[in-house]
Amino acid sequence: MTLNYIWIGFFLVAMIVALLRVIGYMLGGYLEPILGYAFTSADRDVFIAIVESTFEMAEVSVNIAIYLIGVMALWLGIMKIGEKGGAVNGMTRLAMPFFKRIFPELPAGHPAFGSMTMNICANMLGLDNAATPLGIKAMQELQEANPDKTKASDSQIMFIVLNTSGLTLIPVSVMAIRAAMGAANPADIFLPIMLTTFFSTLAGLLIVSVIQRINLFNRVVLGYVGGLSIIIGLIIWLFSNMASATIGVASTFAGNLMLFLIIILFILLAWRKKVNVYEQFIEGAKEGFHVAVKIIPYLVAMLVAIGVLRASGALDILVAAIGGFVGLFGVDSEFVGALPTAFMKPLSGSGARGMMIEAFNHYGVDSFVGRMAATFQGSTETTFYTVAVYYGAIGIRNTRYTIGCGLFADLTAVIAGIFIAGLFFG
Repeated sequence: MTLNYIWIGFFLVAMIVALLRVIGYMLGGYLEPILGYAFTSADRDVFIAIVESTFEMAEVSVNIAIYLIGVMALWLGIMKIGEKGGAVNGMTRLAMPFFKRIFPELPAGHPAFGSMTMNICANMLGLDNAATPLGIKAMQELQEANPDKTKASDSQIMFIVLNTSGLTLIPVSVMAIRAAMGAANPADIFLPIMLTTFFSTLAGLLIVSVIQRINLFNRVVLGYVGGLSIIIGLIIWLFSNMASATIGVASTFAGNLMLFLIIILFILLAWRKKVNVYEQFIEGAKEGFHVAVKIIPYLVAMLVAIGVLRASGALDILVAAIGGFVGLFGVDSEFVGALPTAFMKPLSGSGARGMMIEAFNHYGVDSFVGRMAATFQGSTETTFYTVAVYYGAIGIRNTRYTIGCGLFADLTAVIAGIFIAGLFFG
């Protein structure tokens, strides 16, 4: 229902703002001295611009979806090879000692451990189709150990917050859309997203651990978190000491190298297990075709609504207002154009995707704002959607502090994304 009201609200706000602009134009002689704004023919023709934007954004939506067919087929084919080759299972075994410490109420060997690690690994690898059913299965298994079947358990809250904080290794959909929009190098946001999502996941882990009084200062947890933090810190330190021109080149090289090494690793692991790599790729690619086609109605719905909002002038007013507020503190407000994507992400994944594409359209896919919007889009999952689907699947009514912790992780992603995108692209 939340997305329903947001979608309707876009059109109603656009209508109100457009009417005010037309009335302002008609009464320009009276209002211009008061407002200090000179009304022009653009204000008079605002409804023409709104209607034209509906056709334009509908065309953009279909063009993106057509391009996504090839890209999604490619990556879901690669991911299927990784799944069958044991890459996901390997990550599960690697994460198990850590998971045992942050889910202390679960007995050793509980089946939920396997489903949770598989779900998180699937999210990290961009296996969205596999991640959701694995997540629901994990919640069902956690529900078996939950003494109060209507109230979220500590383990369920920890799992969902880790899920919504969205630790991402390969942001497939973001890279695919950037490629469809003509980015010079679609993978140049790979490292910024990986760094940003690390901080959001760490924030989610910390706040839930504090509330649940989980001891994070033991050797296993410190080993995992400390080791990753050192690696992330070294990456940030390395790039922060580079010249701005070198950062782009180094980031592009490192990101593409890591992506190709992952592809090679998946293929070699599958070959070692005597998997028919070619056939598995074809099976995964078939899923990519269906995913790209199914996304067309959602793209059209959101992009047309956002296009109407932009054409009416409402989105520009919002961005200018936020920029003016930020400017009061002497902060560079260039990043403000990407904030609508960040604001929308906790509410709607498709809405945030639409905001990101709109930022690409308006500012340019390789602009600073465009790259920052991509960083926001890839750094977290959709908090309210995840909570609704996972808790709804098992009949949980009292979610306790789940949403608050999830939004805290989202806020951390926004703050970290501003600084990290500024470091890489500023």
